[in-house]
Amino acid sequence: MIRVNSGAFCRTAAISLLLLAAVTGCKPAPTTSEGISGAATPDKTTAEVSAGWQWLFSGESAEGWTDKSGKPIGEQWQIIDKALVLTAAGGGDIVSKQSFTDFELELEWQIAASGNSGIFYKVNSEGWSGGLEYQLLDDDNYPGHDNPIHFTASLFDIYAPQVDAHLPAGSWNHTRIVVRHPQVEHWLNGKLVLQFELGSADWQQRAANSNFAPKHDIATAEPGHIMLQDHNDKIAFRQIRIRAL
Repeated sequence: MIRVNSGAFCRTAAISLLLLAAVTGCKPAPTTSEGISGAATPDKTTAEVSAGWQWLFSGESAEGWTDKSGKPIGEQWQIIDKALVLTAAGGGDIVSKQSFTDFELELEWQIAASGNSGIFYKVNSEGWSGGLEYQLLDDDNYPGHDNPIHFTASLFDIYAPQVDAHLPAGSWNHTRIVVRHPQVEHWLNGKLVLQFELGSADWQQRAANSNFAPKHDIATAEPGHIMLQDHNDKIAFRQIRIRAL
């Protein structure tokens, strides 16, 4: 677990005039929804978003997303301080209008204390099935949290992360998912935490013994949608971008 000692940072800044000139402040970010920080984030540069990247959510509009019936997303999903925030239960899962085959997905997320959610990919629009879940969780406080295949950045109920790179609830985490079928990578806060191969013998055995059985042919080479989960807990997403590979 990575922890930032904000008090020590402030004392250091006060000692050095040079650091004091560079530091804009050490007070906590404002809270805009209970359990969710409203801290702003710098925009990606033009160069970063021009090399094949496209925004799924840049902070201004949720036009790239619908509910599962194709209608606008529920009112419980609000844009707050350039983040897409599930402010209360009942907003429903939201799905990207576009589907993707091989891709690189990047986003930031912040979960409330004891929260549970997920980022799904390779989701089939027919019945909204077949998706893989990159688990999002307050690993430190979620009730009954004792199974590694349910930890943050796991492939939910199938593969556990091999590295613990999560930040505490209330922090902004950075996720990267890379799919080059059949190879998949899960990244968290700059660290490669999980690799697996879809369709391998190991995959087939694990999937057949998971909550997804008997549909363990999930995530084929076919295109699929990105889905953000409403698990009844407050969560925020920002800087969601993707590029085809």
